[in-house]
Amino acid sequence: AGIHTDTPINLLTSPDEMVEAVYQRTKYWLEQQKMVGLLGGEHSVSEGAIRATLERHPNLTVLQIDAHADLRDEYHGSPHNHACVMRRAQTMGANVVQVGIRSVCLEEKEHIVTDNMFYAHEIVGKNPEWMDRVVERLQGPVYLTIDLDGLDPSVLPATGTPQPGGLSWYELTALLDKVFRQREVVGFDVVELCPQPDNVISDVLAASLVYKIITMKEAKSF
Repeated sequence: AGIHTDTPINLLTSPDEMVEAVYQRTKYWLEQQKMVGLLGGEHSVSEGAIRATLERHPNLTVLQIDAHADLRDEYHGSPHNHACVMRRAQTMGANVVQVGIRSVCLEEKEHIVTDNMFYAHEIVGKNPEWMDRVVERLQGPVYLTIDLDGLDPSVLPATGTPQPGGLSWYELTALLDKVFRQREVVGFDVVELCPQPDNVISDVLAASLVYKIITMKEAKSF
């Protein structure tokens, strides 16, 4: 299917340089007419990829699956922290739709777009019609960013900041199926896996999720 694994970006310098390096690498592959899927540790790696994708698709929607809103202007002295990545997407001009959120701080509330926010307690285990409402909020091409803590920790425990009450595997994949069938997904990332050496369940789920995303994209293109 033309799947290629690029070499890792290994930068142990500053958040700014990391974001720039991801931006440049993503931009390069987009110029080669490739769809880029990014595998990262913490969520801040998504910023550079979103920036590069926005340059090619100015009407981009970022669909975020996550436990946390990530809408702080800065955190621990940096605007490029993992707690700021969706705020950076907003300030770059993306339409941001947030699903599975169950942790929001006071300073983030002013940046919430109410119609684009799907809190976990409103959707998990409920009538799946909420998925259609999510798809309705996706304007233009879609960049998919999946923080694995968006899933319930009973499904995926190996993540850095787990929160109870998240999506199930089947809720997540049913939503993705609708998104890929009804919208054009032009990039994605899967982030925040924090492996536990004695338990590979989360590692297998993350790998299976990436494989499923690629499969959904390929099925749409045939």
